[in-house]
Amino acid sequence: MTGTGDEAFIAAVKPLVDAMGGEMVPPDEAGADDVVLSWEGVGVVAVRLPQLADSLDHILAALERRKGRPLADLDRKAKQEIVRGLEARGAFAVRHGVETVASALGVSRFTVYNYLNREKGA
Repeated sequence: MTGTGDEAFIAAVKPLVDAMGGEMVPPDEAGADDVVLSWEGVGVVAVRLPQLADSLDHILAALERRKGRPLADLDRKAKQEIVRGLEARGAFAVRHGVETVASALGVSRFTVYNYLNREKGA
């Protein structure tokens, strides 16, 4: 992460990395699981992706910021929409995903499963 052209590239990808809950590190500090982004054949920055469980927490926090209040304070319809969106993003493939979402929404696991089943039946 050196040249001035590099700074523009880094600034361009930073919103995406932030949205994913990732971390940007110098390419020479990249680990085996990091993704090195290159520009014009030169490694500019490495992206350290979060663990899936951390990503779910990051997504829930972003949803809460977007809604402007705790997810548990939303009405049932809004909670169902959140569950539908999270399912589309694969949130329930994460270990303890249902429990994590249920806790954030202030509902039981059973309720989250009901929301999921309702969608499949519709």
